[in-house]
Amino acid sequence: MSKSDHSRRRLETQARQLLERTFTGLDSLQRNVLTALLSRTGAGWRLLVKTALPSEDSRSADVFLIGRTGVFALLIADKVPDNETANQILRHAKERFAGIPGPQGRSLAESAIHLVVIGRGAGSPRQDGVYWSLTESSLDRVFRRDALHLDRRLVDLIAEQAERRLRGYRSLAVQQPDRAPDTAGLLDASELIEDQLGAAQRRPFDSWLTFLHPQQNAIVKRDYSGPARISGPAGTGKTVVALHRLRHLARLSTGPLLFTTYVHSLPSVIKTAFDRLAPELGSRVEFTNLHAWVRRFLAERDVPVHVDRRKIDTAFSFAWMAHREQLQVIEPSVDYWRTELDRVIKGRGIRTLDSYVAVPRRGRVLRLDASQKARVWALYEHYQRGLADRGVHDYNDLIELGRTELGERPLETPYAGVVVDEVQDIPLCGLRLLRDLAGDGPNRLLLVGDGQQQVYPGGWRLSDAGIPVQGRGEILKINYRNRAEVLGFARRFDATNRIDDLDGADGVSLRAAESASEGGVTETWRGTSGELSDALVGAVRKLPVRRDHSALIVFHHKDLGRCTEILRAAGIPTLALEHYTGAADGKLKIGTVHRAKGLDFEAVLVLENTHESMTGNQAEEERRELRGRQHLVAATRARDFLWWGVLDDTAPEQAEKAVKPVEAEEDCVHDMPISWCSLCRKPPPNVLSHGYRTTGGNAYHNDPDCTWLRKGQGRAHRQGMNVHEVTRLAWGSVAPGELEPCEFCCSPQWIRRHGH
Repeated sequence: MSKSDHSRRRLETQARQLLERTFTGLDSLQRNVLTALLSRTGAGWRLLVKTALPSEDSRSADVFLIGRTGVFALLIADKVPDNETANQILRHAKERFAGIPGPQGRSLAESAIHLVVIGRGAGSPRQDGVYWSLTESSLDRVFRRDALHLDRRLVDLIAEQAERRLRGYRSLAVQQPDRAPDTAGLLDASELIEDQLGAAQRRPFDSWLTFLHPQQNAIVKRDYSGPARISGPAGTGKTVVALHRLRHLARLSTGPLLFTTYVHSLPSVIKTAFDRLAPELGSRVEFTNLHAWVRRFLAERDVPVHVDRRKIDTAFSFAWMAHREQLQVIEPSVDYWRTELDRVIKGRGIRTLDSYVAVPRRGRVLRLDASQKARVWALYEHYQRGLADRGVHDYNDLIELGRTELGERPLETPYAGVVVDEVQDIPLCGLRLLRDLAGDGPNRLLLVGDGQQQVYPGGWRLSDAGIPVQGRGEILKINYRNRAEVLGFARRFDATNRIDDLDGADGVSLRAAESASEGGVTETWRGTSGELSDALVGAVRKLPVRRDHSALIVFHHKDLGRCTEILRAAGIPTLALEHYTGAADGKLKIGTVHRAKGLDFEAVLVLENTHESMTGNQAEEERRELRGRQHLVAATRARDFLWWGVLDDTAPEQAEKAVKPVEAEEDCVHDMPISWCSLCRKPPPNVLSHGYRTTGGNAYHNDPDCTWLRKGQGRAHRQGMNVHEVTRLAWGSVAPGELEPCEFCCSPQWIRRHGH
């Protein structure tokens, strides 16, 4: 017999003896289950058992189990309770446990408490009701290692507070044979929370499975009279709230629920997370991306549809060749015009030229007059004929076919609720389909997103899709995902919000988000293609966390192929993000920023390529804004560690120029003293060429979120003075003596920390 088997046998013996001394009249089911549960207390699980067992009281759980997989209210019974009884037991558990404090100002969420009914014999778990139905043989599912998210100290904190709140329950435990008794006594809550934050830096920590901020908890339980939306900057827990709300809605209803998004890779990862949060609801909630749902729906209705990417590309190529001379004089980029068809004309469901001329092209900086729109419409009509000739549909056609079929024959069993994540990237035609799918009834449609994280061109407002959310909008402002250093790095990107607050109100940018976590590490690299291999492989091998908790994100498919080959040659296993399910597999995840949307990792490596295909001058601003949003999305995928690499094949030339001595000239090429010339004046050491100031301020800042800059604004606000906006300016435009470099963010330490 192995040492572990011997230890387990001793624990089981202790458990049986303790039960014999404590209870009389237990039946075999209760005795077997309690023995199994008690034996786990030797490994740190906490058990609170009714003082009177067997019990005649069916309104509360027989046992409360608290451990690293969460909080469980257990009913040990052969007879399956009806939903009314199950809800009564669950309400009792919520009343006793909700509000227990956790890390970062959060508290234990009502929606995080598991209700488990344990019956006799063997069988498959029930996964479609208010409770999780297990048997003696499947009891180990409660302790599954893929669902660990609490540490020992936080488990003790929950159990000790619950013990004070629960009347009629006693704490039972056995002692691990090779472990000395714990004589430390009760734990201090603040000490536990500090320890919890430290633990989060060392290993994966998904405390959101159990703890929510009070504002998040209120949203989970709120009753909405119609469609609602949750917005907020990256990392503020929008998807977390959506998942808890799904569980809450499932407990209040009997119909199916749908979680959908535009991102292909996201649903499988979210399903894995939801299975950990609500294992009893595995068959109640469907997780799929929008196009996959429509494909399945049309297939079930025998509606013919044929989407062939290659034939779609061919149809557009022929249309472009016929019309490029008329359009290139407006904007030379073919991608710009393909996006115009995809995101504006077809994405908005426009059917006539008159409608196209009249429609506001939100998110498109390049202005088009009526005659120019007529040229675009000719391109669109040629493209449509090409699709018809080849017998294919594009992705917008797929959505429109689904909407038409749904209008003619609604679902026989409608969804009790629909949650849409990353809504800012869904085209307007997709939003209209989702509105029709969910309906306008109470709590039926929840839209989750952030316009600042939009990674596709274009824009809209929810009112454009006929979705009214006024008075039913929530904004989250506390960033729980990114540690302070990572968040500070991400805030540097100028990511313009083209979708406002999803319904026309002012949104909250990442710069305005509050940081909940200190620490974090960021590193930067800049080099050539020849240097990339060593730099990338070295960065992966030096990752401070496990590789399967890390990802490499790029912005171009050509860079994706290049990096995949580099890592393969180095013997580093990778998994494409489109195949990622959230399971641990030892592989580094790799993909484009479009595939990374909605995901997060402990460590992220990002590769930016400065040699990008440039659009025409008139559309350059739009391209720059889009890239800024994509950069922000990539950076905010990282929890604790961010490596930002810049591939710049002009670096050797710049380095060569940098080592050349500068001639000591009194005047510059503009016949002015160099120190006075706005074009030639060089910034002093540790000062960036472009920085920030406030009107009336006397300091020049490298960082728009400089601590001292914000403190100055706060002081002005408290004193009733005007609080001026932060504006960007070039150092060369500052008159000598006008501004002084900030001692905080224009210091050598700040420069080194931010990779300049």
